[in-house]
Amino acid sequence: MISHDVTIELLLASPLHRYEGRPSDGPRDATGPELPESVEVRAGLGIVGDRYFGQRAHHTASVTIMDIASIERIAPGLNAADTRRNIIVRGLEIDAMRGEDFWLDGVLFRAHRPANPCAWMDVALAPGAFRALRGRGGMRCEPLTSGTVHLGTVEARTLRAPAAVALF
Repeated sequence: MISHDVTIELLLASPLHRYEGRPSDGPRDATGPELPESVEVRAGLGIVGDRYFGQRAHHTASVTIMDIASIERIAPGLNAADTRRNIIVRGLEIDAMRGEDFWLDGVLFRAHRPANPCAWMDVALAPGAFRALRGRGGMRCEPLTSGTVHLGTVEARTLRAPAAVALF
């Protein structure tokens, strides 16, 4: 197991699906604060207070995790919260971790499938973002243990070395 530090740049827990309908109509308004300093994660259920918490259809996809590098390659200064991903990290190549188990800030997750971008990304982030995020939209993950995930530098443990420190 490889342990290294990653930075959790953003956490999002939204009780409401804000990107419904046509992108040209714009997103629905938030009903309250969505960007906490920490989130409570429950095994098999997701993030407490999030729209996918405990939803049977999202059992293996209740938490979306994305690498901020994917957003930064589109254009500097974009608002990562507009991707509507639950956890935005720096230093974890999550898009390459399909099928893997990994620890993030003491919570064990399994990366099940890609969180494919949608046409909303062209409206919410920037024109061309939908295409630029294909294959880089993050992963839909299942929490296997419960715990609290915090903003800031945290420990990540994976079964493989991250690309930045890959062993040759």
